[in-house]
Amino acid sequence: MTAISSIPASSSSAAAASNANSPEIASNFTEFLQLLTTQLKNQDPLSPLDTNQFTQQLVEFSQVEQQMKTNDSLSALVSLQKAAQSTEALSLVGATVVVNGANARLDTSGATWTLNATKPATATITIADSTGQTAYTGTYAVGSGAQNFTWDGHGNDGRLWPPGTYTLTATAVDASGQSTAISTQVQAPVDSVDLTQTPPLLSINGQTYTMDQLQKIVAR
Repeated sequence: MTAISSIPASSSSAAAASNANSPEIASNFTEFLQLLTTQLKNQDPLSPLDTNQFTQQLVEFSQVEQQMKTNDSLSALVSLQKAAQSTEALSLVGATVVVNGANARLDTSGATWTLNATKPATATITIADSTGQTAYTGTYAVGSGAQNFTWDGHGNDGRLWPPGTYTLTATAVDASGQSTAISTQVQAPVDSVDLTQTPPLLSINGQTYTMDQLQKIVAR
């Protein structure tokens, strides 16, 4: 059974600050208009108030008010985006996905990784259990591009290792003995989603990933 972490409150500190400032800005703007109206009514006809200065202040207050409204709109959009990310992440629980990673689960059918080599090479593969103990090591010829490597769970001594999560490390050299890049991918189901993090974190084979790290969704 997969576990799903609790959903955090949708309000953010930025939105709270914006909401707290809005009434103050509105109050100050109203007071300014009242003072301006009173001064205009009671101004000395022989020494009128500088209307240009008041107009400039009105423009500045209006700009601040518009910025606060823009901030509120942006906060609402961020909240909607977070909600959409959470919904999408929850829908992936139980789905089989492909990610860049080195951890795969060993079961009765073995453990499978996808190796991606930049050129034909000789790869040295080491597989370790969750405690870091080496379970298997071997040397294999790999071609350029992607190819699957399946370990049947037997160590170099012939012992069958127990089911669990195992980590594969691969290094490769080309025909001239120069090191060449080789990366690994795994295909596994999404076990759970941590919605307390932004963006949400997907748990796959004991490792956490963000949704933009998914390479492929194989099945839901």
